[in-house]
Amino acid sequence: MSPMRLASTAHTTQPWLIHEIAPDFRLEDVWALPTPGGPDGFPTLVAVLQGSDFERDAPPAARLLWRLRWKLGSLLGLDRSRDGLGDRVASLRDRLPADLQEAARTHHEEGRLPFTFLYERDNERAGEIANRTMHGVMHLSWVPDGEGGWRGQMAILVKPNGRLGTLYMAAIKPFRYLIVYPAMLRSWERRWEHQWEHATTKP
Repeated sequence: MSPMRLASTAHTTQPWLIHEIAPDFRLEDVWALPTPGGPDGFPTLVAVLQGSDFERDAPPAARLLWRLRWKLGSLLGLDRSRDGLGDRVASLRDRLPADLQEAARTHHEEGRLPFTFLYERDNERAGEIANRTMHGVMHLSWVPDGEGGWRGQMAILVKPNGRLGTLYMAAIKPFRYLIVYPAMLRSWERRWEHQWEHATTKP
């Protein structure tokens, strides 16, 4: 199964909590993840995410681009703490129901993706990130694949920070589509095959 971009309705027609939490965010991308499984596969998908290491798993071109982004971010001051969550922008945790706010405060995130845990429930999970250019959300979900099985789905939601954020998102779009996303999703696919085989062969 190959990573595939989906129509926005693949995300917007689902009854996800994120619609209530981030109605003022723009839906940037929706991807079908190469993670085929059964109806109870969402915990395995989360485990794959937590075990991912993009810098180690990605091909050289994608790793170089990833490192270059963080290097440029440091040089240009894009990722200063004062421009992040709780400083330039309020965390979306403030919009969560009380029980999920408490869960978010006590959650210890694993993995190496640069997103702060927001919430997890049923078949969906969200993390957020903020810097000088935007406030973003990565939303993971577990959905029927239309052929009798299930698979993961990833949606990216953004709120650009003024003109700078709009220009930044436009500038990185080709690199995300051609290099970063394909490399990241293929690394997830390899981890998924190993993790799902292990999960389904346990005695």
